[in-house]
Amino acid sequence: MENKQNHVSQLTSPLMAWVEYLCQPPFSSASFTDEAKQLLYSVLEAMQNGNSCIAVTDQQVASLHNLVHPAASKQPEIAPFVVQDQQLYLYRYWKLEQSVAAHVARIKSQQLTTVPLHERHRHLLSDPQQQKALEMVTSQGLSIITGGPGTGKTYTLAHIIAVLNESLPDIRIAMAAPTGKAAQRMKEALQSALSSPALAQFDLESLKQLQPVTLHRLLGLGTTAQPRFHARQPLPYDVIVVDEVSMLDLSLSQMLLAAVPDGARLILLGDANQLASVDVGTVLADLQQVPALAENRVNLITTRRFAEGARIGALAHFIQAAQPDHDLLAEFEQQVVTASELQAINLQQVAIDHIQLQYLPENVLLNAAQPYYDQLLYGYQGYIQALKAEKEVADFNEFIQESIQRFDDYRILTAIRHGTFGLTRLNQHIEQRLLTATSQVKQGDWYIGRPVMMTYNDYQLGLSNGDIGICFKREHQGQRQFEVYFPSLEKWVLATRLPQNIETAFALTIHKSQGSEFRHTAVVLDHKASNLLSKELIYTAITRAKKVVTLLVDGEAFRQSLTIKTTRYSGLSKKIIEQCCNLSSDSE
Repeated sequence: MENKQNHVSQLTSPLMAWVEYLCQPPFSSASFTDEAKQLLYSVLEAMQNGNSCIAVTDQQVASLHNLVHPAASKQPEIAPFVVQDQQLYLYRYWKLEQSVAAHVARIKSQQLTTVPLHERHRHLLSDPQQQKALEMVTSQGLSIITGGPGTGKTYTLAHIIAVLNESLPDIRIAMAAPTGKAAQRMKEALQSALSSPALAQFDLESLKQLQPVTLHRLLGLGTTAQPRFHARQPLPYDVIVVDEVSMLDLSLSQMLLAAVPDGARLILLGDANQLASVDVGTVLADLQQVPALAENRVNLITTRRFAEGARIGALAHFIQAAQPDHDLLAEFEQQVVTASELQAINLQQVAIDHIQLQYLPENVLLNAAQPYYDQLLYGYQGYIQALKAEKEVADFNEFIQESIQRFDDYRILTAIRHGTFGLTRLNQHIEQRLLTATSQVKQGDWYIGRPVMMTYNDYQLGLSNGDIGICFKREHQGQRQFEVYFPSLEKWVLATRLPQNIETAFALTIHKSQGSEFRHTAVVLDHKASNLLSKELIYTAITRAKKVVTLLVDGEAFRQSLTIKTTRYSGLSKKIIEQCCNLSSDSE
């Protein structure tokens, strides 16, 4: 009893303030036990961790009195919480799941005209799974194409839309991704894929003009956070393609699905092994669990990014197959890479790919961390050399492009924001070293070569959360002043117009790196990251790299990341099954 009382008394966070607020009029005039308040706290805490609901018993539900209503009731009263199938929700997330499920069933059940596949279409793709994806999209309203890095999701998509574009006159195609960086990467991958020799027989001019955008821009989400396009005013497209779907939370998924018009094809691309969304929901994983959607899913399994003997591919496979074992690190060193001291890597000399591993000692203090910061700077030597060459390059645009390319060669990824190897310290120390190496002094927060990342959507500036730019000095009306160039938008913004809370971005959190690719990725995990680690996190981090992965890790933290699989609690899969069954019954 003492432990329970202590637990409740310790719940002094803002969540507990909400619990107390909900346990009084106008929401309820009943008296609530500590156990009931703890249950409410658990629901709110679960939402913070990305779960849409928690499991409950009938007795627990009864203790909440009129704060909860059963979803099955024909005329449910409005209440803060809903219970369905022994799952307790905040009303908002129950309603979102209901809506997502209904729209998934609606889009799946559409009777679309099947696009005829001629013999020459069937030979466009040689991989059986890619061929299956082509057949799926041409015959279904909903298509989910998943696969790991290098399995050819965008390559397959390019061939699919070439067939659709030829077969359906005046077809309108929209392409989007959750972040600006992911949209830019989608554009680059699509343009590359459209150069496939197999597509020479098609007229691709209109497809080459396609401009992937962020989902916020596609839906017309403005400062009010209300979309311009929705169920009553759907998107004006015949085909809607969304990449990096693992990043979609319940709320954004609901807005997207509601805006898909009747008669349109929705194509979702993603890697089911990556991290789930930052906010509530695990939509892609839920879609994978619904038997009724089996004909709407194809998983590409043949990777082409990693050649035979490639270490990054072996690392990704090891992560997926790893089982809890006290000898796991020894097994990792035997199968993937042996620990040694980190070295500078010349990307031009990496024939296939390369992995290096160094273990951090336990509890590294700040004054003992300097050699590790120096090692992490190795990957930015090309960027530093590009910045130092500013005065030697006659063409300013050439200098900008070279600097951007060298910056995008490398990125440091971490799981946490604070501590010796957290985001804040990493950025501070890499910044100091770059300033010294380029003989610069900061002017306020700014200097040539400062990379920055937006932390929220700024609709006035036309910038989205996650957009990354680099600061340069640019001539404007006869004066050189700091301006930031955002490559994904091909846009310059005066540094003085950017918000003060914009973040320096030599290092990113692994979550923020989703949708990006770098030739060399350094993954830093210290012991303070232990509670946040998972297979999905480390898999996402290492698959950002195309050529080199550098692992600077605490041994125990790394071992945990190889063994912990994240599972979010959700009722979405069951709701989709029910909605699909209902539509099937109605059509009979």
